[in-house]
Amino acid sequence: MLDHSNQFYSPAVGDGRFVLQKTGGDGVFDGSTVSVFPGFCDVHVHFREPGFFYKEDMATGTRAAARGGYTAVCAMPNLDPVPDSPEHLEVELEAIRQRASIRVYPYGAITVGEKGEELTDLEGMASGVIAFSDDGRGVQSDSLMRRAMERTKALGKILAAHCEVNDLLRGGYIHDGAYAAAHGHRGICSESEYLQIKRDLELARETGCPYHVCHVSAKESVELIRRAKAQGVDVTCETGPHYLVLDEGDLREEGRFKMNPPLRSQADREALLEGILDGTIDMIATDHAPHSAEEKAGGLEKSAFGVVGLETAFPILYTKLTRPGILPLDRLIDLMAYAPRRRFGIPLEGDQCVWDLEGEWTVDPERFASKGKATPFAGERVYGRCLRTVCGGKIVYTAE
Repeated sequence: MLDHSNQFYSPAVGDGRFVLQKTGGDGVFDGSTVSVFPGFCDVHVHFREPGFFYKEDMATGTRAAARGGYTAVCAMPNLDPVPDSPEHLEVELEAIRQRASIRVYPYGAITVGEKGEELTDLEGMASGVIAFSDDGRGVQSDSLMRRAMERTKALGKILAAHCEVNDLLRGGYIHDGAYAAAHGHRGICSESEYLQIKRDLELARETGCPYHVCHVSAKESVELIRRAKAQGVDVTCETGPHYLVLDEGDLREEGRFKMNPPLRSQADREALLEGILDGTIDMIATDHAPHSAEEKAGGLEKSAFGVVGLETAFPILYTKLTRPGILPLDRLIDLMAYAPRRRFGIPLEGDQCVWDLEGEWTVDPERFASKGKATPFAGERVYGRCLRTVCGGKIVYTAE
């Protein structure tokens, strides 16, 4: 790997393509015509530090992000300790200060220990977090969620929700659809997602709280959010690359196809694409969720939920949606760079990523910077190779 710790560059703008003009260093890109985009921003990642270093840590997570063109990410709070107080949050903030190579903005938990029983010190954490979330768990109590929204609204923050009705899960671990029925698996019904979204949208309407729905996967969820937006509810939402290009028909009996929410039906995937194109879905977030090889070795039933995605997000979407003419490139860049920053107030200051859009390569998890290797895209041939990522004017990644 080249030493690029003190190298900087400035692009010369042409007709949407750029000639990289390095101001010093190794000269790798001198005279090369490449595509330069704003640094990508992912509002939903799991970097596992503190508490679960064997899955990922701040250094490996941010390196993986930089390899994928990301310069800003928002880290979810399912950690140990959970950032549910200023003291616990400080443990994560110190890790960010010491080991992050890009901008990392932590979430504060909504409830103590993410147990859904007692609200955290939202006011005490507000200055140090990007938003509040109990991601990984839905807040089951209506009254508790209302109080959380009221206090979040008063603080001028966003509440980002993992929407899941626990009573409807029934031990499921993939979508309750055709594949589950054919292969004897227990399914997760779509109602478990969209019924809690429906509740939260009503609470957001009543409280005026800025509300963000995490990892939307069901067609009913898209329609509920579309209607709420038309009614003036302050709501945004995200979906992940895997939900846009895969569905239950792509499932294999491998842990790398297991995530929560699960891959749903073709009709759900088509509804997500429609939502992306008509603006109902505001942004794309990877839900990058690394686990150890052992934790992902139990097939669909016994593996941990979660796949990694930071290093493949743009190439997968560009290859499967933009090149075929389904999703315009400018819309893809808005979904991955501008829209997340607009909603969450994240600056774009000297942040860029440099891509060879004709660069073709095969997804090989063993070459990932992330400790997590579980991806449903292993072995896929994709276009789009990240050549360089610049954060705050500093080069944080250069391709080998």
